[in-house]
Amino acid sequence: MFDVSFSLRHDFARVWALASEKLTSLEIGYVSSVMVTELLSPNFEVPQSANRIQPSILPNIHKLSLSVDYITDAMVGTISKGLTSLTHLDLRDAPLIEPRVTFDLTNSGLQLINQHGKLKHLSLVRSQEFLFTYFKRVNDLGLLLLADKCEKMESIFLGGFCRVTDTGFKTILHSCSTLYKLRVSHGTQLTDLVFHDISATSLSLTHVSLRRCTLLTNHAVTNLASNKDLKVLDLRDCRNLGNEALRAIGNLHNLKTLLLDGSDISDLGLSYLRPRVISSLITLSVRGCKKLTDKCISALFDGSSKLALQELDLSNLPNLSDNGVLLLARSRIPLLELRMRQCPLIGDTSVVVLASMLVDEERWHGNCLRLLDLFNCGGITAVAFRWLKKPYFPRLRWLGVTGCVNRDTVDVLARSRPYLHVSCHGEELGAEQWDTGDDFHMHDYDEMDELEQWLQEGDYESGDEEMVGAENVAEAME
Repeated sequence: MFDVSFSLRHDFARVWALASEKLTSLEIGYVSSVMVTELLSPNFEVPQSANRIQPSILPNIHKLSLSVDYITDAMVGTISKGLTSLTHLDLRDAPLIEPRVTFDLTNSGLQLINQHGKLKHLSLVRSQEFLFTYFKRVNDLGLLLLADKCEKMESIFLGGFCRVTDTGFKTILHSCSTLYKLRVSHGTQLTDLVFHDISATSLSLTHVSLRRCTLLTNHAVTNLASNKDLKVLDLRDCRNLGNEALRAIGNLHNLKTLLLDGSDISDLGLSYLRPRVISSLITLSVRGCKKLTDKCISALFDGSSKLALQELDLSNLPNLSDNGVLLLARSRIPLLELRMRQCPLIGDTSVVVLASMLVDEERWHGNCLRLLDLFNCGGITAVAFRWLKKPYFPRLRWLGVTGCVNRDTVDVLARSRPYLHVSCHGEELGAEQWDTGDDFHMHDYDEMDELEQWLQEGDYESGDEEMVGAENVAEAME
């Protein structure tokens, strides 16, 4: 991936001209839309150089991913016309100021997409990173024009199309008979009607993301659940979803990722996942679901065995306490990532319990966790840091805490564990979670961790008195 935000235009043009004609995939972290339009234009001339290199129009590019200042009609048209082999197009912009009509995407620009008919994966996203804005010059007509060109599309991601209504989105669904991945974010006019008759289509959706589509209710999820092969379901910030939606989701026995942040679900609703869904889930997020209490842990995991769950987000739950973490530890789920940020009732006891947790009789105390986020948890004091040092949590690679608890203690911990990334400022750990690709986010754990290092060096015998305390806690959990 290239970031050319600090490159001079003529310098990058020379680099562009060196690109091999055999190049099939290109990702650029940031580039201006004007530069993209110029460089892909067949009439563009590279500044004179000693070798008089002629520019390549990248005839074999199949996958193009660009982060730009503005997605414009001119850029989209140039890409679609010039890259004849393109099958994947991913464009994302983050405007600093409101785009003018000449520097924006309009209905006419959407009509230019997929001129060669080979496109299978399309992503057009306007980010609100710097400015709350959206594609103001695209409405239902634009999506009707796009639908004529997307018969063979398999994956579509539309973000920031706030003027598009049910008519536009429904046209896309009914036109793309091979579609299996659908992602819509900030679909502020998208309602249940889009999915009313989805069971009558030939669609077999496996990945659906409807983040911040705030008009959706339980009825939409009930209809979506007719796709029994769903593996990923992202319903973050759909505030009107409640227990009836979970009752429908409870029949999706192939579901791997379920994100329910900010919904109106309760402990009872989560119990609907236990019979068929919880055993297949790898990622579950209920961040900000204010009605949940400690009982949600029992509702999910009581009586369950051989769970595949690796990532659990319990952040911003005002009624989750140390008792809930104790119930979680008793379930002996081999979690890799546990997020409990901004839970005011979580304290030192939770850290002790997790440090003492044994997944099975042959594994080390707390050894499975690779990521633990405790930022702004109300009861965390310096006592918890005694349980975050060796030999506890030997595989931990990311830790989120509140630095103001004791900055010196945090610094000592960070220096004593060189493999551990300690975050004190509230940022999300790792990459932007679950937003880096079509599938759910997983960290790369290939490099050696502390446990493996200790085993190789023989530095795993400890006389630490706290180990005795850990064993006592473990016995209490049995």
